[in-house]
Amino acid sequence: MLKSPESRVLLINITGPDKVGVTHSLARILGSSNARILDIGQAVIHDALTLGILVELTPEMKSSTLLTDLLLEAHQLGVQIRYTAVSADEYQKWVDSQTKGRFLITLLGRDITARHLAKVSGIIVREGLNIDRIDRLSGRTPLAPSNGPSRVCVELAVSGELADEDGMRASLLRLTEEHEIDIAFQHDNVYRRNRRLIAFDMDSTLIQTEVIDELAKLAGVGEQVQKITEAAMRGELDFKSSFRKRVSLLRGLSESALDTVRERVPLMDGAERLTATLRRLGYKMAILSGGFTFVGRELQKRLGIDFLHANELEVRDGVVTGEVRSEIVDGARKAELLEAIARQENLSLEQTIAVGDGANDLPMLRIAGLGIAFRAKPIVRSSARQSISRSGLDGILYLLGVRDREMAAGC
Repeated sequence: MLKSPESRVLLINITGPDKVGVTHSLARILGSSNARILDIGQAVIHDALTLGILVELTPEMKSSTLLTDLLLEAHQLGVQIRYTAVSADEYQKWVDSQTKGRFLITLLGRDITARHLAKVSGIIVREGLNIDRIDRLSGRTPLAPSNGPSRVCVELAVSGELADEDGMRASLLRLTEEHEIDIAFQHDNVYRRNRRLIAFDMDSTLIQTEVIDELAKLAGVGEQVQKITEAAMRGELDFKSSFRKRVSLLRGLSESALDTVRERVPLMDGAERLTATLRRLGYKMAILSGGFTFVGRELQKRLGIDFLHANELEVRDGVVTGEVRSEIVDGARKAELLEAIARQENLSLEQTIAVGDGANDLPMLRIAGLGIAFRAKPIVRSSARQSISRSGLDGILYLLGVRDREMAAGC
């Protein structure tokens, strides 16, 4: 078969134990025949090597001792080598197939089981797509459970003609509801590797609480405000009118209560690692919040946030008046601000990321290149294109292709 005049391309597959110098030794022999490499790929799993090299097969190579020399070298290295001749037509079909759509599916959970992989790959097959590559983004998984919460993340690169993207997203979303995993589906394009601005909601996103609820408890109107807050976040009430109603219930609260809440507010787990890593990667960060600036300013200093837009709670003579001194930041305003900051930074919206949990975050989640519903209410999770519910905020880094070893340490 290798001597067929129709064979224009040779696929060389090398498998065996990984060791230093395998690729170099084989490439050196190929180089002696001036072989032209058409494609190459390598993977190592638990010290087991798989290396594939696609080279142009010339008449000179067919008549030389090249293939025998490679076999002898592979024997010396303790690896196996296999040759597959590829015709010019087969090669051209493969080249043409590279123009198909390319997508990334990210699986994130405390564990990724074979059942999870079978379910996801079943959807991929059903949609007529092919898995080209699987990468582990999380650290090594220990056999013995550690004291802290573990997490596993794998990324599947798939390709093909996708006829029903919404249907595929819906199928993957159902899996996240049936199993304890998060699944993200993205287009694999240049923007995925070139995003530069991330906008966060604040309450229940960057921090674990709703600040207005904490103020309301100190004002003695906690239950009233919490019910209004929950209805607003579910999208059952208009945000602006519900916000004014909640703020009015704070009338008469001492200004010292603001300091109390600010000192107590807990960061969302993973927030410091996420923001530290993004700063190191050169991202600009913004808080676009329907909450209050007195907490936002503290977070801005602590996390190195570049932009802050939130509501200014009016305080007069040391007492909360029950009014706000600025334009209320609702869902529409968040989207406007995201667009404005992107223009200011000379970025396209495709280069932006938005993260939030409430219905008033949906407008910015929809226009951002990557909109992520984080531990969100059901209406938000089903409407957003991506969602994370079972990880800290730093799980967002996996959606950007950042591996555990590349994340900021010590956070």
